[in-house]
Amino acid sequence: QDTQLRSVDLDHIIKLLKSSGSKDLEKEQLKTLKKVVKHFENGLPLKNVAQITEILNLCAEKMNEQGAFTEPLCELIKLFGLPFQKKKSSDEVNYAVEVSQSIAQLGYLMRVPSSQVKIQICKSIVSFYNMELPGKLLSGYQPTRASYKIQMAEVGGLAETLVLSLALVENQLIEKLWVLKALQHLSSSGINCRLMVKAQAASRLCLYLNGADPSGQLVFRSSDILWNLLENTSKEEVVNQLNSLECVHALKEVFVDLLMRGFRHCDYELRNDLLVIATFIADNHAAPMIESGFAELLIVLATFTEVKLPNPLVKGFKLNCSYEDFEMKKLLFNVIGILSKDRSAAQLLRENHVMPALLCYVKPNQKPGFHDWSAAQYEELQLHAIAVLASVAPVLVDKYLSCQANTLLLVFLEWCIGQDPFFHQGNSFHGTGGRGNKLAQMRCGLRVLRFVVFLYDDAVNINLCDQGAISQLLDILKYAANKSKEKESTILLEIQADTLFILSVLCENDLHRKELFSCEGIAILIPFFKMDPKKLCSGLGHNSLLFSALDCLWSCVIGCRIAEDYFIEKQGIFFLLDLLALKERNLCNTILGILVEFRDNPKTTLHMRIWRGKRDQTAANLLIQLWRQEELDLGVKRNKYGMIVDVKRPIATSFQKRQKIVPVAANCPSFAIMEISESIRAKIYSLFSKLGFENLPGLSAKDFVTLAIIQRYIDFKVGEVWSEICAEIKEEFRPIASDERTLKGISKVSEDIGRTVVALQAEVLESQHHRKIQEEEKTYKEIQATRAQREWVNKSWEDFLTRTSNYEALKKAKRLQEKLIEDSRSKANVHNGTFHATDFKTLHTTV
Repeated sequence: QDTQLRSVDLDHIIKLLKSSGSKDLEKEQLKTLKKVVKHFENGLPLKNVAQITEILNLCAEKMNEQGAFTEPLCELIKLFGLPFQKKKSSDEVNYAVEVSQSIAQLGYLMRVPSSQVKIQICKSIVSFYNMELPGKLLSGYQPTRASYKIQMAEVGGLAETLVLSLALVENQLIEKLWVLKALQHLSSSGINCRLMVKAQAASRLCLYLNGADPSGQLVFRSSDILWNLLENTSKEEVVNQLNSLECVHALKEVFVDLLMRGFRHCDYELRNDLLVIATFIADNHAAPMIESGFAELLIVLATFTEVKLPNPLVKGFKLNCSYEDFEMKKLLFNVIGILSKDRSAAQLLRENHVMPALLCYVKPNQKPGFHDWSAAQYEELQLHAIAVLASVAPVLVDKYLSCQANTLLLVFLEWCIGQDPFFHQGNSFHGTGGRGNKLAQMRCGLRVLRFVVFLYDDAVNINLCDQGAISQLLDILKYAANKSKEKESTILLEIQADTLFILSVLCENDLHRKELFSCEGIAILIPFFKMDPKKLCSGLGHNSLLFSALDCLWSCVIGCRIAEDYFIEKQGIFFLLDLLALKERNLCNTILGILVEFRDNPKTTLHMRIWRGKRDQTAANLLIQLWRQEELDLGVKRNKYGMIVDVKRPIATSFQKRQKIVPVAANCPSFAIMEISESIRAKIYSLFSKLGFENLPGLSAKDFVTLAIIQRYIDFKVGEVWSEICAEIKEEFRPIASDERTLKGISKVSEDIGRTVVALQAEVLESQHHRKIQEEEKTYKEIQATRAQREWVNKSWEDFLTRTSNYEALKKAKRLQEKLIEDSRSKANVHNGTFHATDFKTLHTTV
């Protein structure tokens, strides 16, 4: 079956090609090469690929001296474009190493100084992806699978070699285009893309972008490869390669050329693709976008339809209503949002009137806006512009105020909650959840206010409050809460959370604003604290909403006695304790902090004493349970009864005990002090200091054991601090005798307090033990009495049955009854008194 292949001795041919000499030998070599090409015209067997590769290399060497070998070399390279032939299924694995090295060798042959050879190599590589079976197959052989060559090219690292070969065709347009075409196919694989990035493909391609090319293929193929690199490898690594002034400048020139001279549909698409790549580069603040002038060009392009000022950068450019121009407009808005994160770009944004341009979209949608966009397109641009405004406004606060942005936003939000008919398409990313309503516009507008007020700029916040923002925000909150009753959604929860946050910032540390918020605001806040606990785990955003409501309570109510009293009258303390009883770790710290702030109000203590949770739980019992859980989480040592184990460090956490002695400056808090702010124990102690440590209902003996520790929390904490001081002093100094005695005395006082508490805890447990014994004895006596009563009842019943069934027993009982009656009579004679008989002679009964 190998008859066809036996007629060619490849080893003999290799030996022949290695020889050199006369013209006749050269003719013989060329004749033999043609015979080889003819012989393998239907495909190379896998076992012969390595030998053919050696022949290729010998031909390449001879080309440097004799140009006659160019055509045979090209014909042999063409064979690599045909499917390889395998005799067995295992041949693909058995010859994998030789084949991968042979395909990699194709890349190295790009060094041959012949355009014909280079183009043929690229054609063969492209044919890997468009494999066509030959008309006739070798007898006994079958073609390898279609992806085999592609896989071997990945293993051999062909892509990396081909990228490096770009330097060899830098000034040869046709050859360069063929190399790019081959790379375009190779870049469809993630493995090849990583190899290409390793060879600095991104920067090499970008530098060639603005080369002369009437066909336009250079930019098209290069941008497509860049896209594949961005998608299939680390985006950061690709962007870092493009992060040079030369690359950014080249990208800018090509973009401008397409912007001004492009007229075909494909030109517009290519322009937008390059704009996306520029966006990725702009996201890297180290990129020279500003130095190259690219940033200013993009900013001017983004706003030139809204800002009616002539600018030479966009002279002659016209924006039409095509889909590509619409996409470009959105991409340009996106670039502004990215540039706003770079403080060095703030001046450019200010000089090119970005703020007034974006504010043009902050108005009711009565009719389509600029440049005759359709209603759906205008809505999408509007939402995008307002979303970008949220990033730009904090950077350009002065422009924000000078453009009366607060007024525009408040009017816009007023329209959002109005009854005017409006049917939003809700198609865009920013319009999610806003189909058929104005919720998307409301969310974007509130987000701008949120980012601006978060600056805590007095000028901005005073301007907002002077225009009645607090009242209007309460209306929005009420509107969103009512909508949520109909149907809850993520967008409504986000609107409420943002509104609560804005109110928190505006009212914080301002008594007058808290009074404006008080009654109406508290009535809206209360339902948030009555939220169904199951919703906190729904994933829609209820958790965030509850935290925003708690933050609003802290900022807008606490500190204003009128508001505090109203909140307490509305059973607010009860609702907070109900939330605390859920024992959600992330909620406890915040709620306890709020209760501590409320403790100065005398009504708070009363309400905390009155509150009852499930199973008649009291506030004191709840706080003690939280204390025990906190100590368990912190690794504080306690025995099974909750008693102190280490009298020297009664409340030290496991973390504190593991820490080594680290001397710190006087103004730096130590571990003992930092622990106060990080755990909830200090807050619980603070609440008990108001509730009192005595006459607390609903507590068990174990609770009293824990309460004894809570009561001495400050003493223990002082002891911890002194312990740290002693350790630091002994680490660096040797105390004098008097200081040593003083330090020992302080330590002894702390230990004595610990022992006192242990003694008190033991007394409580002993008292409980005695009480249990007394209760057991009482219970035992009750059981005995019950048993005796039951026995007497049983005996009485038996006697009754005996009297009813035995006449002699009945007579005996009757005699006994008469005797008892007679004995019970008074023996003294009653003068002039009436005698009453106590029995009837005819009655025969003894009961």
